[in-house]
Amino acid sequence: MLDAAKTTDVQAETLLDVNNIEVIYNHVILVLKGVSLSVPKGGITALLGGNGAGKTTTLKAVSNLLHSERGEVTKGSIVYRGDRVQDLDPAELVRRGVIQVMEGRHCFEHLTVEENLLTGFYTRNAGRGDMMADLEKVYEYFPRLRERRRSQAGYTSGGEQQMVAIGRALMSRPETILLDEPSMGLAPQLVEEIFGIVKDLNEKEGVSFLLAEQNTNVALRFAHYGYILESGRVVMDGPAVELRENPDVKEFYLGMSDEGRKSFRDVRSYRRRKRWLS
Repeated sequence: MLDAAKTTDVQAETLLDVNNIEVIYNHVILVLKGVSLSVPKGGITALLGGNGAGKTTTLKAVSNLLHSERGEVTKGSIVYRGDRVQDLDPAELVRRGVIQVMEGRHCFEHLTVEENLLTGFYTRNAGRGDMMADLEKVYEYFPRLRERRRSQAGYTSGGEQQMVAIGRALMSRPETILLDEPSMGLAPQLVEEIFGIVKDLNEKEGVSFLLAEQNTNVALRFAHYGYILESGRVVMDGPAVELRENPDVKEFYLGMSDEGRKSFRDVRSYRRRKRWLS
């Protein structure tokens, strides 16, 4: 498989600008400490880092879902297509073309696969013809969902539920998808399949992605640009193909060094040597 970062030259307008934001939970817990990033139109941008780095919080800040968890953006700004959007209702953001696919493959378990997909359409003011055409397009990208369309979503596999979650987002005809940990809990073969579909949606449908992912290796093979978060700060960013060759990224995120692959225990013990923290 060819690397998206090597085959696609993304030179486009900026859709999303996150400018030096801070996020606090419960009025006291500082989670994001001046995060800045941008997402270009037609790009796949990866937000990388370990558990607790602040990836999910960054996505929720963009999609305005922090308030449900007693979080708020206290500094900085979030701009989409030139408009400040951090105070908008989440539903208004969806109408503007920004939708988040949550971590954990949230589905309506008691509904069928197809009923789940159709819930994504009801955010739009469009007719049945559009609905059926969009449903057919989702089934073209996810043929397994066509086979399981009458099955109750709660009885489908983890991979199928991830497909449902992405397919439901597509039914809203998004311009930008915020995709949170798409590989979590999935077998490697399914991870490749999901990321391959993300690549196709980006190239064929023009959907832009900001994806948060712990699996740095697979994310950097499909993304065009990446940001690495640690403890609520961006510690490194750059074109994905360059990040993959960066010795610090190799050692601390890909488990590789000049001496070969390191174990997780070895990598942890070497974290104090990170040049960007010195």
